[in-house]
Amino acid sequence: MRSLSPEEADLWARVTASIRPLSRRPVTKPVTKTESDPPQAQSEPPRPKMRLQPRPSSPARAIPGTTLDGSWDRKLQSGSVVPDRILDLHGHNLDRALSAIDSGLEQAIAAGDRVLLLITGHERPGDAPVQRGRIRAAVHDWLAASRHAPRIAAVRGAHGRHGGGGSLYIILRRR
Repeated sequence: MRSLSPEEADLWARVTASIRPLSRRPVTKPVTKTESDPPQAQSEPPRPKMRLQPRPSSPARAIPGTTLDGSWDRKLQSGSVVPDRILDLHGHNLDRALSAIDSGLEQAIAAGDRVLLLITGHERPGDAPVQRGRIRAAVHDWLAASRHAPRIAAVRGAHGRHGGGGSLYIILRRR
């Protein structure tokens, strides 16, 4: 390994100064080398040792996908659930799809719907995701970061009669 150049060392010092610790313990400042210190041959910058501390208990936020009971999962897997609302993203680009998902969720929540069928389209095997399947690849991240995420109880793959691998069920929480 090579040693850091002065510019790299300065940048590293700025990066490490901006790091927020995971615990609430006070952080001691790392000792920085001055130019009068003799250079060390082939050494890495010191890495601070971090201990993970348990977080204080707070109201647990359910992770989408873990809040359904077995009867819901059986109904979804058998295809016996009838979606309250269908949102088809065929023909949308990424920006329009995100907007359509947001407004569709807003309408479904306002109407008191429980099951939303989101048709994203199938990913095309062999093609790079840049060309095909971009919406399908991004939809889980969008839902997790959405302003409606607290209202989503679970996201599951749809049954074949509702589009199979090209569709998702979004189960919304009760009011």
